[in-house]
Amino acid sequence: MKLRLLALAGLAAAAVLAAGAAAEGGKGRLYVFGGELLAAPGANATSVSLQVESGNEAALRALLGSSQDQVLALGPGTEVLIWQHGVPHVGTTSDLQQGDAVTVRVRAPRGASLQQIESTPASVVADRGTPGAGGRPLWLFVGTVGGPQSGGHLALHVTSGNWRALQAMLGQQLDQTFTYDGGTIFLLWKGRVPTVIDPSQLVAGDRITVRVRAPRGSTLAQVEATPAAHVGDHEPGPVPET
Repeated sequence: MKLRLLALAGLAAAAVLAAGAAAEGGKGRLYVFGGELLAAPGANATSVSLQVESGNEAALRALLGSSQDQVLALGPGTEVLIWQHGVPHVGTTSDLQQGDAVTVRVRAPRGASLQQIESTPASVVADRGTPGAGGRPLWLFVGTVGGPQSGGHLALHVTSGNWRALQAMLGQQLDQTFTYDGGTIFLLWKGRVPTVIDPSQLVAGDRITVRVRAPRGSTLAQVEATPAAHVGDHEPGPVPET
């Protein structure tokens, strides 16, 4: 009986994902934005406000020079998927709550401007609820770079970090190399206003923060091999402990 229920749950999830894939179909480049909902959009919403935390390369490239906070359009064809315990089901915008971790997928022409992308109704909004303590822990390293970075590697002279990062640094050289990829978001902070930048825009001597989400118990080498989630230039505030 248990196996039968698991099989039925798997079939239901597959059906929901197939519906999402159908909604996402069509021509155009896929732009994927991940982040935290700034507000609950409510029933029959025509847009969602998102603090962008990640995305695919096309989305992050379109964001260069823009604010981290963005508003993305929704339409009648937008599919809302609500994930619970690893299983998705079709929902509505009234199920979306402030602080939820969401992924917004938009199909727009290749080379579209950010304004064009944001005005194109999303194909899929996937909501995974409020980020919980069960996720991968944060490894936060603070330091300086020698100048612009490229090639998927970030050379950092480590000067500080959260407890977990500093524990991993015990007995290690202060100069370390971290990994980034097309999903890593680079932010330049001016006061408390962040804008998205390219790694080639990092400035020598600036205070840089590197955030990596890696499994608990990882070695420093394993953390460094995991693509960073965020890289911040002049990020304000104290170093968080978690």
